[in-house]
Amino acid sequence: MTYAAITGWGKCMPPAVLTNADLATFLETDDEWITSRTGMKERRVSHVHGVEMAYVASMHALACAGLNASDIDLIVYGSCSNDETVPNTASGLQYKLGASNAASMDVNTACTSFLYAYSTANAMIRTGVVKRALIVGVELVSRYMDWNNRGVAVLFGDGCAAIVIEATEEKTGLLAETLGCFSDARGILRISGYGATYANQGVVFGDMGWVFDGPQIFKKAVQGMTEASAKTLIKAGVTADQIDLVVPHQANSRIIESVAKYAGLPMSKVHLTVSKYGNMSAATVPVALVEALEEGKIGPRAKLLMPAFGAGLTLCSHYVEWGDRITPKDVSNVSLPPCEKTALEMVNEIRAAKLDSSRSTPGIEASYVVDQRPFGTQ
Repeated sequence: MTYAAITGWGKCMPPAVLTNADLATFLETDDEWITSRTGMKERRVSHVHGVEMAYVASMHALACAGLNASDIDLIVYGSCSNDETVPNTASGLQYKLGASNAASMDVNTACTSFLYAYSTANAMIRTGVVKRALIVGVELVSRYMDWNNRGVAVLFGDGCAAIVIEATEEKTGLLAETLGCFSDARGILRISGYGATYANQGVVFGDMGWVFDGPQIFKKAVQGMTEASAKTLIKAGVTADQIDLVVPHQANSRIIESVAKYAGLPMSKVHLTVSKYGNMSAATVPVALVEALEEGKIGPRAKLLMPAFGAGLTLCSHYVEWGDRITPKDVSNVSLPPCEKTALEMVNEIRAAKLDSSRSTPGIEASYVVDQRPFGTQ
C-alpha cells in the first residue's frame, strides 16, 4: 500500500511585528483587553505578496526534503487571500519556483485551507496520481482587514509555511482525517465585497467589510473541532492519551483550551503560537507544525492531531504519524527582501487607502453588517 510521508518543511514569517500597543493607537483597546479575550500579544504584517512568502517557505521545504523544484509533481496552494483568482495563484508559485513538471491548484476553505490541501495532495499520492507534492498554507490577511473593526482587527496576521510529501511504502504521514462543514452557519463569518455576488448590492469589489459573530463562531468552532477530532481518532484506531502533540488552528486561546478539554487532551500536549502570531488563517497549522519541529517537540514516529475550522463553516481534524527523520537534509539561504517600514506604518497606509476608497464611493460602508463583539466572547 502507498502512503505519503512528510519529508520537507519550511516557513516564512514577515519580519514586521504589530503589537497590541500598536493596535491601541487607532482602536479603543489595550493589551489587557486583547490578551484576556484572545491570548494574542502580537502578529505579523507582510511587506510582500503571498506568493513571495510562499516561495521562501517552499524553498526551505524543498531543501529540507533534499529535492529540486523540478522533482515536484503537484503544488497545492491553500489560502483565502490569494494574490490572484484567475489565473490561480498556485501557478504563480510554480513559475517562480521553476517547478516545470508540476500541476498547480488553489484550495480555499478559509482557515482550513492548508489541511484541505493536505488531504487533496495526500489522496493523489495514495491513489498513484502523483509521487511528490508541495503543499502551502499562506495568508496575507492584512490587505483584506477592516482595521477599524476592533472585533476582527486584533485577531489576524500574515504568514506562510509549506511541506513536501512523497510516496512511500512505509505506513506514515496522514493516516486518518475528518472533513466537514456547518453550511447552515456560513453567514456568521463572511468578508463582504470579496466576490461577484456583491456587485448587485452596491458594493465596489475590493472594499471589504467583515461579518463576524464571535460568540456563535466560538461555539461552532469548539463543537466542530472536538467532534472531528473524536471521529478521526476512531478512524485511526488511536486514543487521545496516545497522541504525542496537538497542532491546532490558532484562532483563539480560549477555543484551543476548550477543544483540548473536550477531546481529553492536556494543554501540555498542545503546541501554541497564538500569542506571537495571532490567527494566520490557512498558515496557522503549518507554521505551528514547522515551529514544533524546530523546537524539538516532534520526535521520530510521533503521533500528531491537527484540528481546524474556518469560514463556511468548514471543519476538519487530521491524524499524522511522523516518520523517522526530524531534521532537514539541507537548508536554503532564500529569504524575504528587507522590510523598510514598521508594521504600524503599513497598517496605517492600508487604513488610509480604504478611507479614500470609501469617500470616493459614498454609502459603501453602510452596506456592511459587522458584529463588533470580540472573538471568543460568550
